[in-house]
Amino acid sequence: MAGTIAAVSALGMTAVLGGCGITGGSADVTLKLVAADYGDSAANSSKKYWDKLVEEYEADHPDVKIDVSVYSWNDVDRKVREMVAAGDPPDMAQIGAYADYAAKNQLYKADDLLSIPVQADFVGQLASAGRVKGVQYGMPFAASTRVLFYNKTLFAKAGITPPESWDDLAEDAEALKAEGVKYPYALPLGPEEAQAETMQWMLSGGGGYTDSVDSYGIDSPENIDTFSWLKNDLVGKDLTGPVAPGELNRAAAFAAFAKGQVGMLNGHPSLMKIAESKGVKYGMVPMPGKGGPSKSTLGVADWMTAFRENGHRDQVGDFLDFVYSEKNVLAFSREYDLLPVTSSASGTMAASDEDRHLRPFLEELLASELYPVGKTSWADVSAQVKQQIGKAVAPGGSPSGVLGHLQAAAGRAESAE
Repeated sequence: MAGTIAAVSALGMTAVLGGCGITGGSADVTLKLVAADYGDSAANSSKKYWDKLVEEYEADHPDVKIDVSVYSWNDVDRKVREMVAAGDPPDMAQIGAYADYAAKNQLYKADDLLSIPVQADFVGQLASAGRVKGVQYGMPFAASTRVLFYNKTLFAKAGITPPESWDDLAEDAEALKAEGVKYPYALPLGPEEAQAETMQWMLSGGGGYTDSVDSYGIDSPENIDTFSWLKNDLVGKDLTGPVAPGELNRAAAFAAFAKGQVGMLNGHPSLMKIAESKGVKYGMVPMPGKGGPSKSTLGVADWMTAFRENGHRDQVGDFLDFVYSEKNVLAFSREYDLLPVTSSASGTMAASDEDRHLRPFLEELLASELYPVGKTSWADVSAQVKQQIGKAVAPGGSPSGVLGHLQAAAGRAESAE
């Protein structure tokens, strides 16, 4: 990525562009939309996507003007918070989190906005993750999953095959280390996106951030076993590279993979282009689990929200029905190598040869689990994980102690909701 350090959306996408407006002619109603930028340059800014979509919508709806402001992920959530605090929220905001606004009764329910066919078309896991206390407020806008990437050239040199289980992964890492590979398995538990790598490993060990009744279960026996294995069988055997996992960020791990220095790491679709641009031959397989391929994987989503303040429910609902048409969902997903949030667009993509590079991620989506974003406490818990989880696998660190500390912090955050 060029330029300054870019902010990261829930999907791990990066963007460095500033705000820009999209304007039109006079209308009876003007809807304000604040949107995030998924591009990394002016050439692929999300402004172009919204320009085209808005032009088409306004041509058929001369009484409605859509005023879109596009901001980088550095700025978009903060901009919306400032607008809400000033008593002037946008009609719609496409952002990284929604639960705080829903808890304060500032958002429309999806039921009040979308037509039944459109709302029913959301991928089930994503729709569920958009709910607070059983009511959907967050409408998924973009989605992604994670798979295990491996360097085909390094694997061939070491004479190994892609792993299916943790034991396989450790054996492969040993073979890669013996060949002098710098990062046999890159384990980014640094503060940039540690919550993602953490959840991916928790799920592969049969655990997760929450339990079966949606209470935090960070220090569950399954999670303690998972991080004990990571500490003893990967990190402790010097199979994760020269940078301590707690200091290794995702962007640095991706960059090292693109330089041919990484044997294996978890990645999302944007890693494909990064690797291809550097000529790295890679393969992708499901995340290995404790005794075989993981039964579930990490899914992530960014969200569309609609604020009640301005009272444009009918116009907002009509526009969002248009936004979520199969054509528009496909166009956005293909532009940024993301997964469609609707079942109809997912089916089209799965059957299309044009989108075959995204099939491994599409296949993972149906078995994915998302962060507990419906909890207003999640932002605090996620921040704590980013800062603390690396200590669980550090020399002298205690997985049970660190996870217990995080569980206690999560409990306090939950009770404060």
